Amino acid sequence: MADSQKSLFLVSYDIANAKRLGRVHRCLKKQGIPVQYSVFTVELRRGALLRLLATIERIIHAREDDVRCYALPGQLAFDVLGKQFFPSGVMLFSATGNNRLLVKGLAT
Repeated sequence: MADSQKSLFLVSYDIANAKRLGRVHRCLKKQGIPVQYSVFTVELRRGALLRLLATIERIIHAREDDVRCYALPGQLAFDVLGKQFFPSGVMLFSATGNNRLLVKGLAT
């Protein structure tokens, strides 16, 4: 990943303490879009991603908590099974690495 190029990542977490859980959730909510409970997509440049992960590392307890960050491919293909997180008519998709919410035909 080039330092100046934004890339899409999936960040998931399992935090043992309610206070730390809330802090990690708020931290990720500032940078990304929640796709499930404890799962976010973030689109960041390398430096911003490293800063985000360093911030999360300061919040968590390494022996009790688990945070994982996965780089997603540019051409993302996926299937959705079961109950969706977003209300009917709202979808999250990525086109050329850019997160978009589609709400009744309007991109936000």
